[in-house]
Amino acid sequence: MEMQELTPKKIVSELDRYIIGQDKAKRAVAVSLRNRYRRSLLTAAQREEMTPKNIIMMGPTGVGKTEIARRISKLVSAPFIKVEATKFTEVGYVGRDVESMIRDLVTTSVRKVQQEKMTEVMEEAEKKANALILDLLMPGKKKKEKLANPFELLMRGGAKAETTPPKTEQAAELDRQKEAEEAKTKAQLREQLKNDLAAGKLEEREVEIEVEDNKGRSIGIMAGMSDDMNININDIMGDFMPKKKKKRVVKVKDARRLLSNQEAQKMIDMDEVEEKGLRQAEQTGIIFIDEIDKIIGSSGASNGPDVSREGVQRDILPIVEGCTVTTKYGPVKTDFILFIGAGAFHVSKVEDMIPELQGRFPVSVELASLTEKDFIQILTQPENSAIKQYQELLATENVHLTFDEEAIKLIAKIAFSKNQDDEDIGARRLHTVLEKLLEEISFYASDYDQDIFKIDSKYVESVFNVKETEKQYTKFML
Repeated sequence: MEMQELTPKKIVSELDRYIIGQDKAKRAVAVSLRNRYRRSLLTAAQREEMTPKNIIMMGPTGVGKTEIARRISKLVSAPFIKVEATKFTEVGYVGRDVESMIRDLVTTSVRKVQQEKMTEVMEEAEKKANALILDLLMPGKKKKEKLANPFELLMRGGAKAETTPPKTEQAAELDRQKEAEEAKTKAQLREQLKNDLAAGKLEEREVEIEVEDNKGRSIGIMAGMSDDMNININDIMGDFMPKKKKKRVVKVKDARRLLSNQEAQKMIDMDEVEEKGLRQAEQTGIIFIDEIDKIIGSSGASNGPDVSREGVQRDILPIVEGCTVTTKYGPVKTDFILFIGAGAFHVSKVEDMIPELQGRFPVSVELASLTEKDFIQILTQPENSAIKQYQELLATENVHLTFDEEAIKLIAKIAFSKNQDDEDIGARRLHTVLEKLLEEISFYASDYDQDIFKIDSKYVESVFNVKETEKQYTKFML
């Protein structure tokens, strides 16, 4: 879908296909995305002054915070990474430095552009791969003897070449006829193999292929340094060292995939890919910082672990504020990357963040806990709803599940009650309930004779002992 078509209303509508409720959060990210498009229509000088308005989402786990961020990145095809704030530590401590999130974003962006470019040339690459597979399937000629090294050529230079007596005209003519016949037979065989290959008759035949060994050896300069900043021997030596290859015996269908990727890789310009990936990460990148509340100390605390938490906040500040980070693909400005922070904020509050960082997240939205009605909608409405997932899984073994309306209502009620009684884990509770509900059917799915199972309220009650549980609760009611 083109960006000009994605109005805020359309973005919310697209998110509604996968996420139930949380309208405030959806509207906030929709406006933020639309503002990015509006910025792209401005002049270069104006664009430099427009920075994205970063967002903080507050709400318990399992209510859709991560899913909203993940879906919008897919919607606009933007480079996206999710990082855990708790993995980062203050400079000087063991742990990941905050700049690694930018390097990860750039790597993701370059891979995304590379995949897009390879998809564009994949049709041509597959033709080349099929031609290579045909060469491998053809009866091979005796390979010419290769000299091991230049010294062997020097050593053989003084040896007398073996001479063969000249052939008569008649013998030469017979050789030419024989070669012509062999060429004709070979052409016919190749055409037959080509037709069989196109028809999919040779997919299970095994062939030996040579593929590039891309596992480059890296040298770490300092202990604890990230993989991105290590020195790759292949990058240093470049074209001075021949690419290492290895032989593999695989089926034709796998050979086509491996050789197609290898040929597509040769057909794209990696310098262009890296440059475009770098620019996309700068201009359209999205970084989702989960558990951001865990690096915020509770109000009034000023010692112990809270000091380190504040140190992490101060390290993150220049990244969010706008700075230049060095990556192996080149320097990246973080000024126009959209940051979305998320956390439950049970103990701490947004106001407990250091004021400078708090000011860099001007938009804050609160996501509500899921109700029983929300659970019913989650079970039935989204395109990837939990019930549809289980139905598709069991359908692979010819077991067809159906759920009646009362059963769905009861499943939602059980999930909601467990969230109230135990820890509130949001929509993830539905998977816990459904796993227990369908455990017996899933275990014996391959052994059943019947192919349709109807899940009704009686079956749900029998699995969860609903009436017995209600009796236990009545003891404590006044």
